[in-house]
Amino acid sequence: MRVMGIETSCDETAVAIVEAPAGGGPVGTILANAIYSQLAEHRRFGGVVPEIAARAHLERIDGLIEDALRTANLGLADLDGIAATAGPGLIGGVMVGVMTAKGLAYAQDKPFLAINHLEGHALSVRLSEPVEFPYLLLLVSGGHCQLLTVRGPGDYTRLGTTIDDAVGECFDKTAKLLGLGFPGGPAVERLARQGDARRFSLPRPMWRKPGCDFSFSGLKTAVRLAVEKLDRRDEQIIADLCASFQQTVGDVLADRCRNALVMAPTATLVVAGGVAANLYLRRRLEAVAATSGARFVAPPQNLCTDNGAMIAWAGIEHLRLGRTSALDFKPRPRWPLDVAA
Repeated sequence: MRVMGIETSCDETAVAIVEAPAGGGPVGTILANAIYSQLAEHRRFGGVVPEIAARAHLERIDGLIEDALRTANLGLADLDGIAATAGPGLIGGVMVGVMTAKGLAYAQDKPFLAINHLEGHALSVRLSEPVEFPYLLLLVSGGHCQLLTVRGPGDYTRLGTTIDDAVGECFDKTAKLLGLGFPGGPAVERLARQGDARRFSLPRPMWRKPGCDFSFSGLKTAVRLAVEKLDRRDEQIIADLCASFQQTVGDVLADRCRNALVMAPTATLVVAGGVAANLYLRRRLEAVAATSGARFVAPPQNLCTDNGAMIAWAGIEHLRLGRTSALDFKPRPRWPLDVAA
């Protein structure tokens, strides 16, 4: 089974082709994974501009589809389905991907699969690791921060979510305040390796409280107040603030995951989403899983950020169950993962 996946929910235009193994097990083969990152278009604005993102998707999508087919040495007729992110995301970009996928599916008489972007992240670990259902998922990205029990494609129970800001947005805001550029997560992680995490005492919202919800707005405010007092010429103090911030985030994520493993015990803790590429946070969560007797798994770093391969794999997971989408499926700017389509 071979499925093309198209991802256009934010500022990456991505097309991939993934092949599923015979017998229906996890772990697939990525035959092609073409990505165009729009960093150059958005960097001077310090964040993603929706109109610019949609235009860039439109300009790049056809060429990336051709590149993916060429790399995989396949034609459209060789595919078993066309999957695309249908939400949540910036609706202009989502519409570009969905309409392109629908057109290809109709022209080739192939199944169309409307994929929840969050489900792409949620199932991405099974593309690279033999992870069986159910598992506990920490989904952390620029726009989302959730803890869920994953029982199968389309079958999720949300245990907790952020009541204000997402952790990835908090990383980006910290980087912007410090003048580190966009995207901010990698820059903060890089500087944090050189810093002293004990130098700044920052608040840990929701830490040691019952439940699995998150809050990061207070932490963002504390970082802003700290930055206002900094000498920007002192590179060490900036590194120290990055280290203190990253450690604080690690404390909160570890605490929430410990609660989740008590509320919904599972054999596996998975972290996915763009923030899952942070190696420090991976180590913190791996320690939490070990303490609870659970296995810790994360996708490869190149599958943590937005990509077409995770959308193709989610399409495969649904196609195996006989699930397809109608060509009149409407793209959704909001689409909670634990609500049925």
